[in-house]
Amino acid sequence: MSIVRRFEHVSPAPKDPITGVTEAFLADPSPNKINLGVGAYRDDEGRPVVLQCVRDAEAKIAGSEFLESVSAAVNSKMVEESCKLIYGKDSDAVMEGRFAGIQALSGTGACRLFAEFQRRFYPNSHMYFPAPTWSNHHNIWRDAQVSARNFCYYDPQSKDLNFEGLINDIKNAPEGSFFLLHPCAHNPTGVDPTEEEWREISYYLKVKNHFPFFDVAYQGFASGVMDKDARAIHIFLQDGHLVACAQSFAKNMGLYGHRVGCLSFICDDSKQAVAIKSQLQQIARAMYGSPPVHGVLLVSTILGDQAIKALWTEEIKIMADRIQGMRATLRESLEKLGSPLNWEHITSQVGMFCYSGLKAEQIDRLVREFHVYMTSDGRISMAGVTTGNVNYLANAIHEVTNSGYEESQILGESGF
Repeated sequence: MSIVRRFEHVSPAPKDPITGVTEAFLADPSPNKINLGVGAYRDDEGRPVVLQCVRDAEAKIAGSEFLESVSAAVNSKMVEESCKLIYGKDSDAVMEGRFAGIQALSGTGACRLFAEFQRRFYPNSHMYFPAPTWSNHHNIWRDAQVSARNFCYYDPQSKDLNFEGLINDIKNAPEGSFFLLHPCAHNPTGVDPTEEEWREISYYLKVKNHFPFFDVAYQGFASGVMDKDARAIHIFLQDGHLVACAQSFAKNMGLYGHRVGCLSFICDDSKQAVAIKSQLQQIARAMYGSPPVHGVLLVSTILGDQAIKALWTEEIKIMADRIQGMRATLRESLEKLGSPLNWEHITSQVGMFCYSGLKAEQIDRLVREFHVYMTSDGRISMAGVTTGNVNYLANAIHEVTNSGYEESQILGESGF
């Protein structure tokens, strides 16, 4: 009998860039090593944090948990509170019941559900991503077999928004296209449009009948204020857009391991909302059935209890302020070292990430010589910067950039 080698044609998948950074960091025995790859909050000792609001929610739900699927009432409460958080509790859409949503497996799951919805009901449409965007966006829409394209977003020369290119790409995209937008704390660049720029983006998207899809992974981390970080979405609602949002509570509640998120739509009326919700439920049913119980109980408790929610907003502000403080300290340390380069972008960018502008060979040197780990695009997770390592990090960055700058001056190049 011949032996069938059924899986011989299956080769190893490429490593996820962020997972690869973490694995290399963990294998490094150096006591000075720094992990700047993970996009989750760490305290000033570099440790993961369990927020007090989460502990309070845990205490409140103790004894009420059950092992079957979470009840429809709890799920609906979580969706309603999530929509109030992102669209505004006094928004017309929320008060009129024109929203449809379901609990999702964090932000990744919410994006995957939306991609499948787009494939089913808009099979000839395109999804436009900002260039650059979170790397997993490309994987999600590719696996959903939705055509994806890029639009101008980041200008590597100014280390700021390429606003003119962005607007031109909106104008030139086929009418009725889908645009994925980060409403705050853009990943990976940390570059957000101003309020006036958001108004223009909203206007031109409306003119071309494009559909805005917001991926909200870091609400609270840009400014420390939840409503302020949702301002872009509020502008779109005021302009009469129908929108959809993927929300994650992995980062701003420290619930990465619980995989809690929400996918929601703003609809024309409540009848349309019922239809869309039923379609989302059907899509989720075929993918994973029902989501985990514990996380949704925590989130619905935190958002639904006035005292616990108030505590959460205080803790968000503390986390955002620590990251902003580390931005200021890192920039100041580099400037004190006499770096000839301009580091203003460290403090002008916002949120979890700093798009450093470091080149691949400089990042390689940081790993080899200084045991500093980040993704190959130069994205620094500012949550990994602490008062204990910021001066070491600044010295390392100064070493790898200053030598490159001196060489470029000799060659007459622009260097950094």
